[in-house]
Amino acid sequence: MARPALASEGNRQFFIECRRGRERLEFTEHGSGDAWVVLLPPLLVPRQVHDHTARALAAAGLHVLVLDPLGHGRSDRPADPLVYSVTAFAEQVVALLDHVGATRAVVGGSSFGANIALEVAAIAPERVCGLVLDAPVLDNALAPQLAVLAPSMYLARYAPLALRTLRLASRPVPTRWLPEVVRLARDTIDQRPSAVAAVIHGVLFGRIAPSATQREAITAPALVLARGRDPLHPASDARMLAAQLPAATLESATMPLEWRRHPERIDMVVTRFARECLRSALRGRRTRSS
Repeated sequence: MARPALASEGNRQFFIECRRGRERLEFTEHGSGDAWVVLLPPLLVPRQVHDHTARALAAAGLHVLVLDPLGHGRSDRPADPLVYSVTAFAEQVVALLDHVGATRAVVGGSSFGANIALEVAAIAPERVCGLVLDAPVLDNALAPQLAVLAPSMYLARYAPLALRTLRLASRPVPTRWLPEVVRLARDTIDQRPSAVAAVIHGVLFGRIAPSATQREAITAPALVLARGRDPLHPASDARMLAAQLPAATLESATMPLEWRRHPERIDMVVTRFARECLRSALRGRRTRSS
């Protein structure tokens, strides 16, 4: 896999107020300038899943922030299900934009990260100038997602020793020897069982996405990415969402897990879409100020 041209990047952190007090969120910043893009990982997956795309976008002149929402990656992981929900994660994205001083951004994510991006557009539409929605989890994905997440929650809560053993067994393997997908899987399971159970509990018992009526009211341009032959993310959900959103474009993968295994084509599509959204937002801002 070719590595995009390097742009400046670094790990950052900021704090939010929650039920338990202040919690720390960590994000990676790629590039610079006022053309903002925020990327969000799937549920429980660390933000490094978007490293390649973030670097490609930054190399194209965009200012990219990749967030670990609460309970993910290197952000704090309280064992309290009441602090976790798709809406809470969306509010954290808005807090991130406030923290860096970004008025508007293209917001995107994969799987539940796409749901979070949708929720940002529903609760703070003035902060979103475009959406990148990779394999959203909607009506048709609910049953297969529950089949994976519910047993994981019960295992983490009632048989935590199994997860602790798996976590400890995976640690001695040097990261540099692992393929990217295996490395991400190892980082995903490297979490305290109590936090895993709390995240899943909070997300499943809240709303996982804006309602169909709310989705139909989202006017921001959207790029919806459909995956082929992915039982956890049926392409029918992506097609349904593209039909519901007034300004959506549907892009279908040419192979399973294309954006992970061979990201160059999708990275190019996402980069072109994000740049056009940000150019349009800049033109609109200049028109209003003149």
